Amino acid sequence: MNKNQALPWDHPRFRSWVAVARACQLMQTVLTRELAALDIKPPHLDILVNLYRFEGISQQELARKLLVGRSNMSMTLPQMEKRGLVERIGDKKDKRVLRLHLTERGRTIAEEAMAIQTRLIERTLSNEPLEQCMAMAESMERLIVTLQAEMREDGPEPA
Repeated sequence: MNKNQALPWDHPRFRSWVAVARACQLMQTVLTRELAALDIKPPHLDILVNLYRFEGISQQELARKLLVGRSNMSMTLPQMEKRGLVERIGDKKDKRVLRLHLTERGRTIAEEAMAIQTRLIERTLSNEPLEQCMAMAESMERLIVTLQAEMREDGPEPA
């Protein structure tokens, strides 16, 4: 290693970088544990919540919202469909497009999962002043924009 090369932990913003990464990792771990009773994982929750909010969204739109490749959707959606959580219906105008809908069971699981997630958010953030939570959200949203720009510069999104 070059003696003149900067080390990550010498950077003044390294602590923030590590804190964000660890918080995300721990949040996923706790959320995974709490969703286990519903036999779903965080990626399933992401899909269910988006279908709850945007009924009839296309697979491609959903993949874009979740920042995942179409191949991830192609693997996960059939599993969820087989479990009776979602259904894929051909678009009336463009038969190449599949529209995603929650089944009755999917809607029930989505509502239970959102209640679990909401309780987790409340437990973990209730000691933080709302102003600080909003400032953290704004900071993370700026970080997301920066990282999305980095991804665009690196080339096309994953398939």
